[in-house]
Amino acid sequence: MKFLNLIFFFLFCAISGQNVLPLDTLKLKEARDMLADDYGNLYIYKNKDFSFTKYDSLGKQIGKMMLTVPYKVQTVQNPLNVPLFSENAQEMKFVDQNMNEIQRLDFKQKFGFIRMAYAEDLQQLWLLDDSTKRLIQYNFRNDTTINSYPFDISFEDLMDLLVYESKVYILTRKHIRVYNLKFEKLFEAPLENGKRFRRENDMILVVANNFISKYDPGKGMVTVFEDPDAQIVDKNILSYFEIKGNKLYLYSLEKVKKARQQKQLENQTEPPPPSTEKQVEKTEGKPDQDTVEKSSDNTLEKLIEDISEIQSAGVEKGVEKPIN
Repeated sequence: MKFLNLIFFFLFCAISGQNVLPLDTLKLKEARDMLADDYGNLYIYKNKDFSFTKYDSLGKQIGKMMLTVPYKVQTVQNPLNVPLFSENAQEMKFVDQNMNEIQRLDFKQKFGFIRMAYAEDLQQLWLLDDSTKRLIQYNFRNDTTINSYPFDISFEDLMDLLVYESKVYILTRKHIRVYNLKFEKLFEAPLENGKRFRRENDMILVVANNFISKYDPGKGMVTVFEDPDAQIVDKNILSYFEIKGNKLYLYSLEKVKKARQQKQLENQTEPPPPSTEKQVEKTEGKPDQDTVEKSSDNTLEKLIEDISEIQSAGVEKGVEKPIN
């Protein structure tokens, strides 16, 4: 493991006569996406048959939906009301904790062509209308349009949309961009293979194929979890999840955080390598020992000569002095 030690591994063997579905036989290799709610339940979406299946943490199936067209699962943070959007069907549906449909919204009757929809809460949607190039704030409980903003961006490679505190987060196949409601770009950064946003209070996360990044207004995009060998990754409030080698692994958020901090601390406290340049400069600047000794000898000789001259001068003066 490159990131941290494995905390534990969800792997159960099939027991004859028991109706328990072990996670190692969920055919994870066919999963197009995986999501985890904050109760530890797992949701597997397969693009092959458009199935959306919910399992508990032991691998027992809780519910399953067979969809007729592709749907994008926005989030499963609230398992009582899970929103799914279909560009093909031009509709959004909500399902409950047992994967039963509880509401469906048909956009064809009221709007143009909706490229992406974001359910802000249990009564408001944000819609990107490609036909009018507008961002629409829509109250679906009473069927009213609250606001409409000009939003002339490219809709071709759009992957996800999130609106929070008057900021519009756009995820494309290669970038993340942040705008205000006046269509002024506030931030842009390259980001490959991003799939969806996840908001946890004020924190905006991007879930990609094999990494999860956090948007920091001061630092930009900061990677919080990464495994180049992972096929799918996700997180809930307690753990990171990944599918790798058709097996499911789970990592504690706290363990990952401590491992990252320890690595940063080691990088900061590691002593720098000795500088050869300084040693060379010191060697070059050091005077030769022979020169020092020679200079010392010359100084001594000069001092002896000066003393001899002074003594000679004193003797001569003493001889010339008259005797009374």
